[in-house]
Amino acid sequence: MKRYDRVFGMTTFVKVVDSGGFAGAARALNMSPSAVTLHVQATEDRLGVRLLNRTTRRISMTEAGQAYYDSCVRILAGIDDAEQAAQELQSKPRGTLRLNAAPTMPLEIAEAIAQFTTQYPEVSVDVTVTGRMVDLVEEGFDLALRVTPVPDSTLIIRRLMPFRFVVCAAPDYLARHGTSTQLADLADHNCMIYSDSPFGRERRFLAPDGSDLAVPLSARPTAATCCEPRCCSAKACFRPQGFWWAKSRRGSSRSGPHRVPHRGAHR
Repeated sequence: MKRYDRVFGMTTFVKVVDSGGFAGAARALNMSPSAVTLHVQATEDRLGVRLLNRTTRRISMTEAGQAYYDSCVRILAGIDDAEQAAQELQSKPRGTLRLNAAPTMPLEIAEAIAQFTTQYPEVSVDVTVTGRMVDLVEEGFDLALRVTPVPDSTLIIRRLMPFRFVVCAAPDYLARHGTSTQLADLADHNCMIYSDSPFGRERRFLAPDGSDLAVPLSARPTAATCCEPRCCSAKACFRPQGFWWAKSRRGSSRSGPHRVPHRGAHR
C-alpha cells in the first residue's frame, strides 16, 4: 500500500469506527460500502492483524484495533493541523523575508518595505546590501532587487520598473578637467568604476539610433559599492537618474551634456 493510501486507509478505518459500520462510513466518504470494506481489509492485510470484529448487526474493535484507532486519530489530527498551519501562512504571511538589494536602492525601497510590514505585521524584513549578485539559494535569500543583468536563467525574474543611469561629475572636477562633449571623451576622464559591475571597465550606452555603444573607461579608483554621494565628490561616476542621489543632493552633482541613457538591466 502506498504512503498516500495508508493515510486514506487510516481515514477510512476511523470513519468506520466513528460511524458504527461500513454503510455509515461509505455515506460520509461518498464511497460504496464495498470500497470501504476493501480499504479496511487492505489495511488489516498490510498490518497482519484483525482490527475489527464483524457481525451481521454490528462491528467492534479488537485490542489491536483500539490501539490502531487511537494512533490514527492522533496522526490524522496532526495532518489537519499541519495543513491548516500551511494555509494560514499563505493567507496570513509571517516570519522573516531576507532581501538582497543593490547599493543604489535601499532608500528607494524603504517606503515600500514600511508599507509591507504595516500590512503584514508578523513579517520582518532583513535587508542586506551588496554590489554583487548573491546566490539566493546558497546564501539563504528569498528575493533580490538588482539594476544590472542577472545571468542565472534558473531564477524567476520580473521587471519592476525602468532604471536609467546618467554620467555625473562634481562641479569642482569639471572645473579642473573640463566638460566632455563626446562619449568617447570618457576614456580620458578619471571615472569611478565599481569592481562588482558586470560590465567591467566599460559602460554601454544607448546610441541615438538605438544600438549599443560600448565605451572603455580609465579609472584609478575602484569601489565595491558606492552608497554615499560624497565619496564621488571629486570624480566622474555613473549614478541612477531619479533615485536618491538626485533627491538628497541636488546641487552637488551635474549631469554631462549628453544625457544618453546607460544600457542597464531593468530588474
